[in-house]
Amino acid sequence: MKHLKRNSFLLLAITILVLILVLKDNFTSTLSVFSRMDFRFILLAFGLYFLYIFLQALVNYLRVHNKEKFKLHDAVQHAVITQFFNGITPFSSGGQPMEIYMLRQHGFRTTKATNIIMQNFIVYQLALVVFGIFAVCYNAATGILHNNALLKNLIVLGFAINTLVAVFLLFVATSKKFTHLVMKILIHISSKLKFVKNKEETVAKWEERLNDFHQYTKEITKRKKFFVAGIFLNLLALACYYAIPLVVTYSLHDFSSLTLIDSLVASAYVLIIGAFVPIPGATGGIEYGFLQMFSNFLPTSELNAIMIVWRFITYYFGMILGGIMFNFHHKGGKE
Repeated sequence: MKHLKRNSFLLLAITILVLILVLKDNFTSTLSVFSRMDFRFILLAFGLYFLYIFLQALVNYLRVHNKEKFKLHDAVQHAVITQFFNGITPFSSGGQPMEIYMLRQHGFRTTKATNIIMQNFIVYQLALVVFGIFAVCYNAATGILHNNALLKNLIVLGFAINTLVAVFLLFVATSKKFTHLVMKILIHISSKLKFVKNKEETVAKWEERLNDFHQYTKEITKRKKFFVAGIFLNLLALACYYAIPLVVTYSLHDFSSLTLIDSLVASAYVLIIGAFVPIPGATGGIEYGFLQMFSNFLPTSELNAIMIVWRFITYYFGMILGGIMFNFHHKGGKE
């Protein structure tokens, strides 16, 4: 929160710079493209974004045993607020801590709240890996990937990192020995660096927390159908998100330049590229990735307009809505 103003200013400055770079050579033609867009398809694109949010909220809701403490509308509210904190922090790092904080406001213990969010993150990462495998296989068969060595290397690296993260988190969630070993190593390093004063006391505290954490994990892993359902719902959510460029393209009554599969694969690659940009919202990198990937299918003037509308729907709109909702949620928490 203390970096909120700084990050907001940085985000605004980079956004303005990106818009100038995108529009400087095609300003008039891009405006004419905006005027030709069919608003009904733009509304449908917003609908896909809301469905993406709802499906992610549904995954969170299904993970919670105590439905008296946590209603579906609470899960939806949390999912929207998370868009703000993901959007305003580098590498989308602010969303999960905020979700844990909000679950604590509903009466959940920190260890249980952390477990719920971690389980959700695991199934989300696994869904990303599944989509990544599909995108890589489809590109290998059809060759739609832009002939750009840097982008190819980033995509391969991003896919590998997503896979490793998913595997690591599965180890943390299911292997008690592995988690305790990692915890002791981190505390030992922190102690050597003088970040931890009392090593033994810190180890004892974290062992108690990790025991609670793995106890909750055992309860959740017994519900295998919810684990599978979580991956499936995240796949549906990502499909909705990745289909938004297609629907925005349809708003120009262009039904032939882009297929659903092309939109899914290209969007998956764009999000992988954006993961390497250490700026809130991956601003700059994600626009570059979008223009590079979708230039395989669309002319420049249309592509610029489509990118701006897509970016507003999938990033700025969610962040603005999440910021407004957080303001009311925060006031309610104080009362």
